[in-house]
Amino acid sequence: MSETDDRPRPSEVGSSDGPPVDEKPYKIIFEANKCFGAGKCAEVSDNWEMDLATGLARVDSYFIGEDELEENVRAAEVCPAKKGDGCIHVVDRRTDEEIAPDPHGDGTLSVDW
Repeated sequence: MSETDDRPRPSEVGSSDGPPVDEKPYKIIFEANKCFGAGKCAEVSDNWEMDLATGLARVDSYFIGEDELEENVRAAEVCPAKKGDGCIHVVDRRTDEEIAPDPHGDGTLSVDW
């Protein structure tokens, strides 16, 4: 068994009580422990805000539809955490591929487990 076989599928990470995939086909995986509160995500997406108590970003909805995809992809792309690789991951629940930031360019999830 390879190391990648031990990792959970992106669609299995986090809440298991999400809406049906056909309603919200995209999922946000947020590495909050990697966020340092730059606030770039909140500047470009209404789904993100800064938590004044913690000084870190906070997502309003982990499951998003087509109409919310572009702004969340933008939030993932502008996140400067992890030396520019970002700590916001937008995953297609139907294919388990990372849409953004996708630093490897192959759709594999770039979360630091």
